[in-house]
Amino acid sequence: MEAVILGSALILGAGTTGAVLALRPGHPSLPASRRRPTTTDRESALGRAATGMTDRLQEWVTSHRIRIVSQDSLELAGLHIRQADLLLLVLGGAALAIVLGLVAGSLGLGLLLAIIAPLVPHVVVRFRISSRRKKFDAQLGDSLHLLSGGLRAGHSILRAIDAAAAESPEPTAQQMRRIVQETSLGRDLLASLEDTATKMASQDFVWVAQAIQINREVGGNLADVLDQVNETIRERSEIKGHISALAAEGKMSAYILMALPVGIVVMLMMINPEYMTPMFTNPLGWAMIAASAILMTIGGLWLRKIIAIKF
Repeated sequence: MEAVILGSALILGAGTTGAVLALRPGHPSLPASRRRPTTTDRESALGRAATGMTDRLQEWVTSHRIRIVSQDSLELAGLHIRQADLLLLVLGGAALAIVLGLVAGSLGLGLLLAIIAPLVPHVVVRFRISSRRKKFDAQLGDSLHLLSGGLRAGHSILRAIDAAAAESPEPTAQQMRRIVQETSLGRDLLASLEDTATKMASQDFVWVAQAIQINREVGGNLADVLDQVNETIRERSEIKGHISALAAEGKMSAYILMALPVGIVVMLMMINPEYMTPMFTNPLGWAMIAASAILMTIGGLWLRKIIAIKF
């Protein structure tokens, strides 16, 4: 009986204590950044040294006007990187290429890869620019829908572009924000629109700029005009999709034909290296390699011209 009473008292006391702790007023939960707004992350000595070195290198690069890739190309590619950082990456890649060549037992191969290393950033930037332009074209229909919706809500064209920038994904959002910023600084809206169309290589956006300019001159319902332009762009996109599907077979044939000789050479070198040795040690083999490279380049450009469809 005493054990039951003692257990009940303990349970009652624990419950009362828990209720008091749960209901008592306390400090609201705030993130550390709001409780200690002046607190900053401390950078290590190595990090500070590296930052100082890159800053000095950036000053040297700027003073000597050294450009690995132009700043406009980096902006179009969506890469926020300084020329000093890009130069360090190129030098590191060249050094790594030489080391790999030495490990493979061929200093010439390492030097060849080191020479190719500065070309890699240009290839990456071009690929990203092409990818972002394709995304911009694919997102243009939704962007026009947002613009026409903003105009019907009573916003001005500039405010509608700003709202579309807030709702659109990249790279459309970046280009829309740039248009709003340039126009706010005094640049003509049509000039900003045409500049965007040129940078993104978008003929569809040229039509949008022309529609906005015509509406500013003659008046009318710009939302209806943008809807009509949007409908035209969507129809052209469907036609592009059909043509791309029909041209896919030709593209795949071109890739196979270009890769087949290289694949055969690699296979023969793996199966019977002695069979392919005269090709790389005899002057006649060098001439054959050079002639093959020239002919394959001509054939690749020819195939690219055939399957490239312009709208």
